[in-house]
Amino acid sequence: MKNLADIFLSEADHGRIRTAVAAAEKKTAGEIVCMVASSSYHYPLANVLGATATALPVSLLGTHFLGAWLWIGSQNMWLFLGLFTICFALFHWTVERLPGLKRRFISRREIDEEVEEAAINAFFRQGLYRTRDASGVLLFISVFEHKVWLLADRGIHQKVPQAEWDDLVAQVTRGIREGHRTDAICSAIEAIGQRLEAHFPVKPDDVDELKNLIVEKR
Repeated sequence: MKNLADIFLSEADHGRIRTAVAAAEKKTAGEIVCMVASSSYHYPLANVLGATATALPVSLLGTHFLGAWLWIGSQNMWLFLGLFTICFALFHWTVERLPGLKRRFISRREIDEEVEEAAINAFFRQGLYRTRDASGVLLFISVFEHKVWLLADRGIHQKVPQAEWDDLVAQVTRGIREGHRTDAICSAIEAIGQRLEAHFPVKPDDVDELKNLIVEKR
């Protein structure tokens, strides 16, 4: 699959997001991390389903017409197996490299589960749970799945309703869909900062504990 994270944001976009996080964190002791991942999972079954769904009818039709043309019978099993093997390999390769096509063979439920799991793993892997005031927030964007996930540490959950985070997720998702991805991300980061500022004002000895932007290219 293509490196979707590199396509999703340019180096200039990276700079804008880092600047937005830095500006938001100047007003709060909270920590904000924006993470962009090419995908949350590689979905191998989607390749198999897509290849099978395409190769099977093509092979059946090919066997019917090619078998008759070669005078070996329109239902020749060996011809069918040969065509199916070739078509399956070809379409498996094609589905793997066309994200828009591959998504058609993945259920919405599986996508939601994989993105949520990837976001939670990233939250702990990047140390957002270890901030001094338990005030880390992860804005997780999974490009292949077209999904945004927002996770906040336990100190924030006690003070900011989940509905407010859901609204921000919807805002970022809508902005990305409309082609204003960087503006939407920076706007959401500013809003996260405002919410954190209300409950976790900046302290004299505050330090930047985490990276502002992480681009994961797997």
